[in-house]
Amino acid sequence: MNLKRYQNSSLAVREQKKEAFPEADWQKLWLTLKSKPWSSLAVVPAGPGGPPDFSLTIAVTLARIGIVHIGAQIHVADATRIPLVRLEQFTEEVRRLNEDGKLVIIALPSIEENPVTVSIAKAANNAVLCILMEKMTTGETKRTVDKIGASHFLGSIVFHL
Repeated sequence: MNLKRYQNSSLAVREQKKEAFPEADWQKLWLTLKSKPWSSLAVVPAGPGGPPDFSLTIAVTLARIGIVHIGAQIHVADATRIPLVRLEQFTEEVRRLNEDGKLVIIALPSIEENPVTVSIAKAANNAVLCILMEKMTTGETKRTVDKIGASHFLGSIVFHL
């Protein structure tokens, strides 16, 4: 295995603020998501309106719980600012990690914030829809599901401020 290849990857999230040990709800969520087989999982906000690190915080939290559960590394890919010019490179890196048996959780922006979100979400094995109550509308949620495809989602998570 070529570890150097992964250290230089643009997918790497090197530093993230430390959080308390996950609550039982996060553990239940991880177990629910992992009950279906996937090697890449897209974390998709239902719409704009959340904090800038909304999906990245969710992806990192899920990865930390998953690492404890399965005892193996889980990569978090920050795709919140991927431009169109880097779309192919990004999806290829995720594909290579998956071929090497690595799990990847991809943090995405809303489809309104970045047009590549739909392509990256569709390239992932599955997705999870993240809804922030009182910030994201039902219409935005429906458009997101329609653009990516309802069958691609394992489910949705509703967050309250």
